[in-house]
Amino acid sequence: MTVVQALLAFSLAAGLLTITPGLDTAIVLRTAAVEGSRRAALAAAGVIAGCLAWGAAVALGLGVLLQASTLAFNVIKWAGAAYLVWLGIGLILKPRDSFQLSAPAGPVGTSDVGWMRRGFLTNLLNPKVGVFYISFLPQFLPQGVAPGPFIFGLAALHGVMGLAWFAILIGATRPLQAVLQRSAVVRWLDRLTGGVFLAFGVRLALERR
Repeated sequence: MTVVQALLAFSLAAGLLTITPGLDTAIVLRTAAVEGSRRAALAAAGVIAGCLAWGAAVALGLGVLLQASTLAFNVIKWAGAAYLVWLGIGLILKPRDSFQLSAPAGPVGTSDVGWMRRGFLTNLLNPKVGVFYISFLPQFLPQGVAPGPFIFGLAALHGVMGLAWFAILIGATRPLQAVLQRSAVVRWLDRLTGGVFLAFGVRLALERR
């Protein structure tokens, strides 16, 4: 797999992941609907900062391991493949019927930093993000490319996609909020995302170093 092929494949998968409703989407939509677009943008910036923090941690740790050990590569490969297949099957067989527009409230203060901190901590303290990055990012690593910088670059690309999606959410809060709360839309997105995860999990299991 070349660098261009890796970036195209990652963009497709990460783009679908970005628009699938989750906790980050709930935070931004709820903040935009209740607190206004400016505070929602600050919360979105915090969410992206959390993604980059996880991306940096994963890139640093995995970069060292993947360069040093074939065994580590194989362990991460099989664990990641199993996790993605498990996620994919779960989403296909048991898609959600609804998307609950709720997010941790908690005190955030009145400063810009307070609203950014809400998004940042919500993302940073969610271990699922770290587990997913560990499982997901390494499979898009082309042969002969330094793992650490490339993996962080993928996380940064995911962050850019997130910023673009959050901008759309904030700009069209009410219609998108209504669409994302339709059962048929949520089930369709979950099953589509599950299919992508399943396909990439199988691909990862068959990948050779």
